[in-house]
Amino acid sequence: FVVDSAGDSSQSALNRPILHSTWRNTLSSPATHSLGEFKGVCGLKCIECCFISDKTSSMSPRKHKASPQVKDEEAKQTSSVIQSPCKMHFIEDRDCITFLYFRVCAVEPVPEGTVVCDQSSKKWKLVELLWQTELDLTYAVCQANQHGDSNDCKYMLRLGAKEGYLFNEQNFHLRAAKPDAVEKWLKLHKLDFLGIPSCVGFGLHEAYRFLVFPSMGDTLQTVMDEGNNTLSEKAVIQLALRLLDALEFIHEKEYAHADIHAGNIYINTDSYTEVFLSGFGHAFRFCPGGKHVEYRQGSRTAHQGNINFISVDSHKGAGPSRRSDLQSLGYCMLYWMTGSLPWSQLSQTSSAIAAEKERYISDINGLLSGHYKQKKASGALQKYLSNVMSLQYTEKPDYTLLKAGLHESLQKMGGSLKESLNLQVTHIPIFT
Repeated sequence: FVVDSAGDSSQSALNRPILHSTWRNTLSSPATHSLGEFKGVCGLKCIECCFISDKTSSMSPRKHKASPQVKDEEAKQTSSVIQSPCKMHFIEDRDCITFLYFRVCAVEPVPEGTVVCDQSSKKWKLVELLWQTELDLTYAVCQANQHGDSNDCKYMLRLGAKEGYLFNEQNFHLRAAKPDAVEKWLKLHKLDFLGIPSCVGFGLHEAYRFLVFPSMGDTLQTVMDEGNNTLSEKAVIQLALRLLDALEFIHEKEYAHADIHAGNIYINTDSYTEVFLSGFGHAFRFCPGGKHVEYRQGSRTAHQGNINFISVDSHKGAGPSRRSDLQSLGYCMLYWMTGSLPWSQLSQTSSAIAAEKERYISDINGLLSGHYKQKKASGALQKYLSNVMSLQYTEKPDYTLLKAGLHESLQKMGGSLKESLNLQVTHIPIFT
C-alpha cells in the first residue's frame, strides 16, 4: 500500500471515511465510475478509481463478519467504488500505473483451509474468514494438526500486504509488547489485566504478511453496529479506564498508538470485562532512546489514521505523541456517548475536519454544547477533555489524575471495573 504526501493526502485508503470498509457495503454501492484493475508491483490487485464526494460515510472503518452470501459475491466482484473530491494524476511505476496521491491494494482473500507457516515453523490453518477491510483480512485459525470449526478456534490471524501496515505492527509487538514485558507491568502496577494483545506468531505467505493472536472477541464497532451505535456514559467510562491502562503501558514503552477508534478495540464477549487495544499499524516511536522527538509538521504523512478521531498533530503530519492518543480517546468517548461529532456533517475533507478540531482545542464547552441540548454534558468527559487538550507536545500526562477523575464519576454511578461491560444503550442522548 503506497501513500504519497503530495496535495491533500486525506485520501489515503485507511483514513478516508468514504471508502467503505467491508465487501458488504462495497457491493451495494452503485458503480458511478469505471474501475480498472491491474497487478501492482506489490503482487496484490490494485484499483484505479475516479471520485466524487460522499457525505453518507460511516464514522470509522467497520469490520463485519463475512456471511456466506458476501463470500460468494467476493468471488465475483473484487473492486471497490471509491469517491473523493480530488483530481487524480498518474505516474508510471514499473509495469503498473500509480496515483500521485495513493494506490489502493485490495487484499484478496486467501482460501479457507490454506496452511501458513510462521517464523518458528509453527503451521496455522485458516479455518474461516471472519471479516475484512481494504487493508487486511482476519481469519479464525487453529494449529494445522488440530481439527474443528471456527467455534473451536482459539486464535485469530490478521493478513495484509507484505510491506503494508502489518510490518509496522509486527515491529511494535517485537520491540515493545512482548508477553514478558506485559507480565512485568502487571506485577509492577498490581493489575489483574492489561489489554495489550499477545502476538504468538508472525510470518510471510506469498505476497502477504500475517500476525497471529489469541482470540480477543469482537471489535467494539461490531458490538455497536448491532445496537443503536451509542453507549451509556457508564459503559464509556469503563472502556476509557481500561484503554488508559493500555495507553500508559505503550507510552512508557516510547510508542503512541496513533489510530484509536472502535474498529481497533476488541471486547471479550465471553465475560465483557476484558478490553484489548489492537491495530498498531500506525504506531509511532515518539521517544527513541528516552529522547522525545521534536514537534515538526510534515515529518510524517498528514492525516494518517481514522480521520474522524486522529489528533490535530496527526492531521498536520507531526509525529503523534502521548497527547495525541489521549485526545483521540476523548473524541471516541464523545462519539460513543452521542453518536456524533461536530465535524461529522462536514464535507469530510481532511482540511475542514482538522480546522474544526483545532478550533475546539481551546473551547471544550463549545465542543460539547452541540451534543447536549436538553441535558447536562458529561462532567467526567468535560474534565477529561480539559486536561488532555491542555497538554504540551512533549509533556508526560498525569495518568493517575486522568483515571481518578473517571473513577470518581464511575463510583457515583454505582459502577466498577470488576463488573461486566453493559454495552446496551439505556438512553438516547440528545444531539445535533
